[in-house]
Amino acid sequence: MTVRNPLKIFFYVERALFLREIEMKITVGKSGLFWAFFGPFFQVFLFVALHALIMNSDTGYNYDFTVFMASGFIAFNMFRSILNTSTGAFMANKGLFNYKQVKPFDTIIARVLIEMFMTSVIVIIFLLIGYFAQYDNVLPKNTLMVCLGYFWLVLFSFGIGLLVAVGNIFFISIGKLVGIFSFVLLFTSAVFFSLISIPVEIQKLLLYNPLVHFMEMIHGYYVYGLDDRFVDYRYMLLWTIVPLFIALWFYRKLEKRIISE
Repeated sequence: MTVRNPLKIFFYVERALFLREIEMKITVGKSGLFWAFFGPFFQVFLFVALHALIMNSDTGYNYDFTVFMASGFIAFNMFRSILNTSTGAFMANKGLFNYKQVKPFDTIIARVLIEMFMTSVIVIIFLLIGYFAQYDNVLPKNTLMVCLGYFWLVLFSFGIGLLVAVGNIFFISIGKLVGIFSFVLLFTSAVFFSLISIPVEIQKLLLYNPLVHFMEMIHGYYVYGLDDRFVDYRYMLLWTIVPLFIALWFYRKLEKRIISE
């Protein structure tokens, strides 16, 4: 009897889950594919237009507000999507756990990979639009650090998402709270503003939010005229490792219960 390589099994499972999930994601309604990729651009355009209207087209900042909004909003949207899709991943794929090759953990990985894929496509579209529109500031000033910021944000989102997914199995109200919490985070995570533009007292409060550090890192290395002066990389590392460790510990202890619930 041939023993299959566990790594190959994992790869085949992830590929099947990825294809299954991506098909479901882009075929919700007749315009599912269009809105999946172009929805974020309409949202960015709306926020930029509202900001220009309120500020009378004068931001008073020494950086490109459109690029600032796009780079931050795409990053936050990825975090929010990973968190929201991870929350119900176990319950949505419960029928697949009858196959011993498929573990609940695999469903979280697949959904994170999907969000990474879709975010990558959105970023490429954003860059292409900027290139053909001859937009001078569309390219980041430090591509390597921006990519690191996005990838680090994925790891952070994965840890939080896995922790919430485990909790949502036993406390269904957690999933509802996540939606409300992510909406609040949208306005308190330096997505629409840079910390340099707000009072010091508010800066100190917002810096307790780990997402602010991720947004400031991405903005600081992407947008000309900004830097990473407010970013505490040790704080980011702490918020990446601790939730991930706790989530993995709980998952390992409760995997059988998650499958049987």
